[in-house]
Amino acid sequence: MITSATLAAGLTAIAPAAGGDGFEPPSLSDFFPDTFLFVGTPFAINRIMMVRLIMTAALVVFFGVGAARAKVVPGRFQNMCEMLLDFARVNIAEEIIGERRARPYVPIVTTIFLGVLFLNISGIIPGLNIAATSVVGMPIVFAAVSYITFFYAGIKNHGAGGFLRGSVLPRGVPKALWVLIIPIEFLSNLIMRPVTLTIRLLANMVSGHFLLALCYAATSALFVHAVGALKGLGVVTFGVALAFVLFEIFVAVLQAYIFALLSAVYIESSISTEGGATGSEFIITSPGPDPDRRGTSSDPKEKPL
Repeated sequence: MITSATLAAGLTAIAPAAGGDGFEPPSLSDFFPDTFLFVGTPFAINRIMMVRLIMTAALVVFFGVGAARAKVVPGRFQNMCEMLLDFARVNIAEEIIGERRARPYVPIVTTIFLGVLFLNISGIIPGLNIAATSVVGMPIVFAAVSYITFFYAGIKNHGAGGFLRGSVLPRGVPKALWVLIIPIEFLSNLIMRPVTLTIRLLANMVSGHFLLALCYAATSALFVHAVGALKGLGVVTFGVALAFVLFEIFVAVLQAYIFALLSAVYIESSISTEGGATGSEFIITSPGPDPDRRGTSSDPKEKPL
């Protein structure tokens, strides 16, 4: 039985304040480590940058090997590569934008999905132990790519004037409300979208690192420095850490999917914007028959969705 005296003694052993031994909780300094290469130059590399380079190389090698070993009858590894690519193309880009209209934007959506996924998953890889997207720089880069594509798609389809008008002025709004609606829609559609994309990804990766680091630090401190029955709590914290590893994998995949999905939604809304329909108002348009499909005909009795 764990008594109050045992608990007090254990906590005293676990958390010495100044000795450097025992329980050391994670802190914001984990995300701003010292540089160790090219110090004092614009190309300075610290732990976070090294993790980004490693995971980028892993992504290139992963699909490079898959492409080099591609066969007519795919093996397991090729199936995995094709599954990831098809998921981004079919379940994100074509599902949201439409099969015909999505073709120019499939590479962007796929790159965002796979890039965010690989950089997120580094948080649970031993030796790396931190997500490459847990510092704001990388989420900003992905959000900027999504934002630029959003503008490009809208201007390409409607011209600069038509796109901007449709983005800030929803269809059917009385003129008396323009002075109220235009600033709100401007902030919502043209300013806050990259901000929310960045903060959502950053906050999830930072919180995930804190949870995992806290569980592992507590496990180490309890096993090594605790006394008496408190050592048994190390088994509990280790089990919780393993559970959080699985949860962090789920979060890494989910955040990559959400980031790519919202990017596709923004692209679709800019393409569909005509005379003003954005923000919370979505026009669901059918992509229509694919002109590249030969030998097919549409059923005149088929009802529109």
